[in-house]
Amino acid sequence: MITRCLMTFFLTGCVAVAMAQPLTDKQKQKAAKIHAEAFTVDTHADVPINMMKEGFDVAQEHDYETDGSQIDFPRMKKGGMDAMFFAVYLGQGMRSAEATAEAKQRALAIFDKIHQAVRDNPDIAGIATTAKDGYELQKQGKRAVYFGMENGWPVGNDLANLKQYYDLGLRYITLSHSANNDICDSSTDPDGPEYNGLSAFGEEVVQEMNRLGIMVDISHVSDSTFYDVMRLTKAPAIASHSSCRALCDHPRNMTDDMIRALAKNGGVIQINFVPSFVKKPSEQQELSMKAIRLKMRQVDLSEADKLALREEMKAMREKYAKDVPTVAEAVNHIEHVIKLVGVDHVGIGMDMDGGGLVQGCRDVSEIGSITEELVRRGYSAKDIRKIWGENVMRVLTEVEKIAQKM
Repeated sequence: MITRCLMTFFLTGCVAVAMAQPLTDKQKQKAAKIHAEAFTVDTHADVPINMMKEGFDVAQEHDYETDGSQIDFPRMKKGGMDAMFFAVYLGQGMRSAEATAEAKQRALAIFDKIHQAVRDNPDIAGIATTAKDGYELQKQGKRAVYFGMENGWPVGNDLANLKQYYDLGLRYITLSHSANNDICDSSTDPDGPEYNGLSAFGEEVVQEMNRLGIMVDISHVSDSTFYDVMRLTKAPAIASHSSCRALCDHPRNMTDDMIRALAKNGGVIQINFVPSFVKKPSEQQELSMKAIRLKMRQVDLSEADKLALREEMKAMREKYAKDVPTVAEAVNHIEHVIKLVGVDHVGIGMDMDGGGLVQGCRDVSEIGSITEELVRRGYSAKDIRKIWGENVMRVLTEVEKIAQKM
């Protein structure tokens, strides 16, 4: 008797072979037209990590092979990426009053950096806080920059901070990162759960986010935190950069039951392109890549350190090149959600500049390959538009409407 694992291997192997067939000219033309007309949104971009480093200009085109960066305004335009949620990211640190106050100041500095970059390039980009803003910037041929916060640590223990961040343009908060904080349990804290879900303060945070019109993002949180959010929130939630646990068994990914619950809530799961969330890596590969990613997130690296890390990353990519998942394997996650709950509850949050990378889409200039893969699989222009941006814009609009009633 063939086991389920073997059946999965055979089936995915057949799919991989089928997907390897080149697109016809007609399919390429169709994909290009759909891609050009769609409002393309990526809900998790870690380019601010690079923007906070000395000498990085987001308005200048960079080269992935040279410096490992994946996002800038020119490459967004080249790839047809209309909008991205720039992540105000802080890895979890000490939870003392002093450390939390410092986290807030660091977060405000990232907000300032992003705002300044947009002010410096008014012909290229604009700040967006609503779906209408994004669509209008697309019509003008500009890139729409939305704000998300990855890790609620800078919220501290003061709900008033949420209003301050909202006024700066923030429209979602990933409640935690890789460790527990004062809001909730993380899916990957090495010490395990602290509250078995949301803390009492975390419940207040979710309610205040609903009241203000900030999307609740459940990527990175523990399963119990997710279900607490589903129980409490009055508005649809999002997973800004998560994939499917059924296809890749990782605590950062969502189970089928969680995806069903999110869909029932009216929310969306935005598929993450980090290789270890798309398919299970070898243990050695995961440890090696994780170590490099953590080093690269530091903002005080010397030029010599940066060069050494780039060389280390290049060597690592070459060593494990055959193991990096493909665009097709990432789209398998999109398709899994569609088969599970329908096309209205899935989108894209690639986590570029934060580890997101698949064969066929190294940086934001190559995102057309995702549309081509969706066309290859027979998805309509209407469905592709939903996947690329309409679904998450629907949620953003609904969150705004609910906030106005509270």
